[in-house]
Amino acid sequence: MKSPLAASDPGAPSPLSLTATPELLVDRADGIVTITLNRPDRKNSVTSLGWADLRDALRTIDPRTDRAVVVTGAGETFCAGADLAGNDDTRSDLENMRIVGEVCREMFHLTVPTVAAVDGAAVGAGMNLALACDFVVATDRVRFCEIFSQRALSVDFGGSWLLPRLVGLAKAKELVLLADFLTADQAHELGLVHRVVAPGDLGSTARDLAARLAAGPQTAITLSKALLNHSFETTLEGALEDEARAQAISLQSGDAKEAFSAFLEKRPATYTRPTARREED
Repeated sequence: MKSPLAASDPGAPSPLSLTATPELLVDRADGIVTITLNRPDRKNSVTSLGWADLRDALRTIDPRTDRAVVVTGAGETFCAGADLAGNDDTRSDLENMRIVGEVCREMFHLTVPTVAAVDGAAVGAGMNLALACDFVVATDRVRFCEIFSQRALSVDFGGSWLLPRLVGLAKAKELVLLADFLTADQAHELGLVHRVVAPGDLGSTARDLAARLAAGPQTAITLSKALLNHSFETTLEGALEDEARAQAISLQSGDAKEAFSAFLEKRPATYTRPTARREED
């Protein structure tokens, strides 16, 4: 199934495929990498082999050419979590769960901005996959759920770390231990969702957001994202020192020079786009 967010211009160059598989579509166009979970018949649930493929795809992201990432699901569901029936029997449960953790770590620590385009349902690891992204765009029919306890399972895919930082410890316990479903509007009220849209507007809204981020000053965006991600792990003094070092780098960047020139000339800034791609090891 073609990704709903892939470039639609028939005259555009074919997007570069990155470690794509039939169950994981990876396309690149205009500096935006679109990763699509492609098991609509299984509500895009992910097997242990699928988690490994997603981890490997995230590891190919190169900030010198890839300026934003969109993660979505084929069909009308984002991700129903892990497909436990499809796990790799040659690995232990602990080994498989460590791979799930690696996906979360790779997603959260991507230096480029990430957008989750969510339709239908995002439950269990699927919900936390979305929350590991910088922005979540959801349709008004989405239902979110930390469904683990309904299946006699403990929370995974970083939910125990992400949720307290996003909604506070008490609310995180409510979401995980009671495992109630949230509507998109409720998730938006909690600050988990950036924007709620009609299903027909999901693709364009996510693409527009990713394009806006991709067109921005990449040095400043990368450094600011890293500062924010690290904020819970440092002191005020440490954060101030990190900010000083980051700003010293930003002030010397070509993007900053362009921004200042554009301000003086009363025109929109146009930021440079690197063209060289990292050589594969």
